[in-house]
Amino acid sequence: MDDRRPRLPSVRRFAPEEGSHGSSSAPGAPREADESGVEESGAQAPALGTPARDEADTTTGAGETPSPEELRSRLRLVEAGPPDPAGTADPADPADPAGSVGSAASSDAAGQASGEPGSWKAERASRWSARISRFWGFMEGGSAHTNFWLVLGSTLALTAIGLTMVLSSSSVDAFGESGSSFTLFTRQAMWAVGGLLGMLVISRLPDRSLGLLGWVLMILSGILLALVVFTPLGHEVNGSRNWIRIGSIGGQPSELAKLALVLWGAAVLTRKGRLVRRFVHWAMPLVLPGTLSILLLVLLGGDLGTSLIILLMVGTLLFTVGVSWRYFVVTAASAVIAVLLLAWTSANRLFRIQAWLGMNCDHASDPCHQSQQGIYALATGGFWGVGLGQSRQKWHYIPEVENDFILTVLGEELGLLGTLVVLLLFGALIVGIFRIAANSDDRFARLACMGIAAWLVGQAFINIGMVTGLLPVIGVPLPFISYGGSALTCALLAVGVVLNFAHRRRRQERAQDPADPREAAPADVATSAEGPAPAPSAPARAPRGAPPSVSLPTAHRQRPARIRLGAGDDRKKADTP
Repeated sequence: MDDRRPRLPSVRRFAPEEGSHGSSSAPGAPREADESGVEESGAQAPALGTPARDEADTTTGAGETPSPEELRSRLRLVEAGPPDPAGTADPADPADPAGSVGSAASSDAAGQASGEPGSWKAERASRWSARISRFWGFMEGGSAHTNFWLVLGSTLALTAIGLTMVLSSSSVDAFGESGSSFTLFTRQAMWAVGGLLGMLVISRLPDRSLGLLGWVLMILSGILLALVVFTPLGHEVNGSRNWIRIGSIGGQPSELAKLALVLWGAAVLTRKGRLVRRFVHWAMPLVLPGTLSILLLVLLGGDLGTSLIILLMVGTLLFTVGVSWRYFVVTAASAVIAVLLLAWTSANRLFRIQAWLGMNCDHASDPCHQSQQGIYALATGGFWGVGLGQSRQKWHYIPEVENDFILTVLGEELGLLGTLVVLLLFGALIVGIFRIAANSDDRFARLACMGIAAWLVGQAFINIGMVTGLLPVIGVPLPFISYGGSALTCALLAVGVVLNFAHRRRRQERAQDPADPREAAPADVATSAEGPAPAPSAPARAPRGAPPSVSLPTAHRQRPARIRLGAGDDRKKADTP
């Protein structure tokens, strides 16, 4: 007969004495502890004779089957390990499941109930808050030097791409009309050179000159718009009378009016100060008579697209200055009603809206032809494009291909990759403008930057939506890319205004930085009775973060370097060795 006793898998008992069979069971008897699932938990029982085991076995007889509650209590003792003889264990210590699990559960429940950071909702909210903070930190970050070149570099890249695409898209039509494929490209290049020179001049103007320039441009653009509408100098193109032609020179005064409204509106709102939050002060003279007079002249010429851009610009100025939301709701509702009435009362606009909805594509004039061919061009380009200059749709398939629909040729020749590059350049330009506005302490600079950003972003969004079929065709060019000398020049002048603010910020940072060698140049030469000291062979300035033991050249140690402070800083100048 086998003397071995079956034992519980996780609850071990003292071995019976030799010859004791009072509690033995037959081999192969079912193991009751397997049903309790203790063995599956993987817990290891302590060795025989441990104090935990002795204490557990005193509660139950050696031959009795322990209840589930006793098994659970023994399992806790097994997982907890041997007791702490010194009594220094912390009840909330992770080694004590009886104390820690309960306290963790209670604290979790309390955290979820009260919304403390320990709850999952608060953690998710904190993660989203951290992401938003990082995003705004990126949007508002960057030094003045970085933001300056971010705006200038993206502008020059967009202008270069635009000139290239104008040459490619207009070469066929220009050769058929004038016998040269470079006719329209030459005109656009001349306007681009003039715009770049104007951008350079505006970027170096004094601070107060920009406000005065806004008043001058406001008066000039009003006069030119009146000449377009009420005199024979106005020239009508595709149902819109928004061109003026004097001899061989022509342009769109409405493009100049955009720049004038931004500078003039920013100057007026800046001069108002805190009074601008009142209805009378922000409405007059910015909205009435300034914006409404320009808007009325543009609408009389039949240019609905430019009217939408003007509304967006003025709305952005008022939003930036802090006008109440209720005025925006009323103004937006009024603008929607006005646009619907203008579209309904104009046969040309209503015809375009019906073509966008696909209601009159079977008309004899085929109003859906331009949009359909534009979609075909984008689809033909694929991801890589068919190659620069290899477009098929520019061969008289798409009307006005070098103007409003130049993005279709760009997508066909350069593919989706080239289109994404253009979009990224626009994004870089807007990020740079926003950073300059956020880092500026001048209210006029912030307002002007935000107005220019709304102008460029709104115009690009409407043009891209128009080409891809998301919006009806309303004749809005793509900034820096589409053919049009006045539009390109005014856009470059607007970027020059932004660069003026960035350059001013660069001068302020340079003046506040004592380590800038250009600001410390007048004090770089030490003088003595014998004359100026010889130039040191080693660099005159110690590297930043260098320990005090670093030896410096004699000439640098002998002269005191005077810190030059920024404008408006009322602190006393300090001398540093």
